Amino acid sequence: MASAAEQMAANLSWGALGKATDLRQRILYTVLLLMVYRLGTFIPVPGIDGTALKNFMDNQGSGLGGMLSMFTGGAIKRMGIFALGVMPYISSSIIIQLLASMIPALEQLKKEGDQGRKKMNQYTRYATVALAAFQGWAIAASIVAGGLAHDPSLFFKLSCVVTLVGGTMFLMWLGEQITARGIGNGVSLIIFTGIVAEIPNAIAKFLVQGRSGQVSPFVIIGAVIMVVAVIGFVVFMERALRKIHIQYPRRQVGMKVYDGGSSHLPIKVNPAGVIPAIFASSLLLLPTTIATFSGAQTSPIMSTILAYFGYGQPLYLLFQGAMIVFFAYFYTANVSFKTDEVAENLKNQNGFIPGIRPGKKTQDYLDYVVTRVLVVGSAYLAAVCFLPEILTNQFAIPFYFGGTSVLIVVSVTMDTINQIQSHMLAHQYEGLIERSQLRGKKRTGTKAPARR
Repeated sequence: MASAAEQMAANLSWGALGKATDLRQRILYTVLLLMVYRLGTFIPVPGIDGTALKNFMDNQGSGLGGMLSMFTGGAIKRMGIFALGVMPYISSSIIIQLLASMIPALEQLKKEGDQGRKKMNQYTRYATVALAAFQGWAIAASIVAGGLAHDPSLFFKLSCVVTLVGGTMFLMWLGEQITARGIGNGVSLIIFTGIVAEIPNAIAKFLVQGRSGQVSPFVIIGAVIMVVAVIGFVVFMERALRKIHIQYPRRQVGMKVYDGGSSHLPIKVNPAGVIPAIFASSLLLLPTTIATFSGAQTSPIMSTILAYFGYGQPLYLLFQGAMIVFFAYFYTANVSFKTDEVAENLKNQNGFIPGIRPGKKTQDYLDYVVTRVLVVGSAYLAAVCFLPEILTNQFAIPFYFGGTSVLIVVSVTMDTINQIQSHMLAHQYEGLIERSQLRGKKRTGTKAPARR
């Protein structure tokens, strides 16, 4: 039997969006900030030879150049001020969370509530500046080595670093503003916008090559089928749940005795969402970015790394898969589904799993279930990230089509739609409460008939 909230959500109409003023303002605010991000990708870093850069990036094809361009919304292809994107911020978050699980002082900060969270965010920002400066210097040196700068001097390198670091910090602030005042997760929406913005151009080039005969019609049909199949699979797996039965005992409040109820504790097959794929991609982007701009001046060490960890190489796929599996378990255990907190909340609410004692036994059982569920969840993430890239290389599709991109687009779209529906449902509840209050006032305002 569906609850009243579930029935209201099922009957929710998108026509109610016109009445939700706060939600409209949030959506408009989000769109405006994302437009600012897109404009910034077209502002170039000072001192770049635009013609040489365009010719160089066009020669990169659908491999590394396509991957870097896809994740930065084309900013890396134009060497815009947002060329680093939000990847330094994501990498810094990884580092801080890893240190928090190993250093007792940082772990204690996580338990101090809002103040501890603010302190952790401050450390993350410091780490973002340091990492963005390192990546910016590496890219500036690589641009000079590749002959893509008008004046390959120290001043150019410093100005390039300052510009790229400033762009990353601005994007980090932009993402925080979207999360706080807009709709959806700001950092995820920035990555989502960069990926979606590059899709029309890639599709147009693909169809032009098909019309000219460079690409077989069977390859085009196969690519369309592959995209639809991957999207359907991602939607199915993102909605898949493992439900654990929860029982609540009978309780007495005053003179009343309330019957015990039952519910379900939903555990997603992929509790970490798109985060493991983003984390793995961010770790792989730095060496590929340096190698892309270094060109023929790549050092022997970097050449050896790229020979084994280059795009599409077996070790590249193996490393990416290992990172995805690791971050799926790590992020789930430390952020998205903390079994100790869930067990403690169930105990405080007098809820229990039938046959399992509350407290430590419940935590152990939840650890057991989550670990087994994540075997399927992490394998699904790795498969979605691997298969499209392998098929792309096998069929020589002339643009970058990565499973990570599809996973990010679908997951962020579903999460944003869910948040919009939640706001609309809350607005509908507010309307019902206001109407009930007005009716109550009218009833109290009417006079009772006089007795005869």
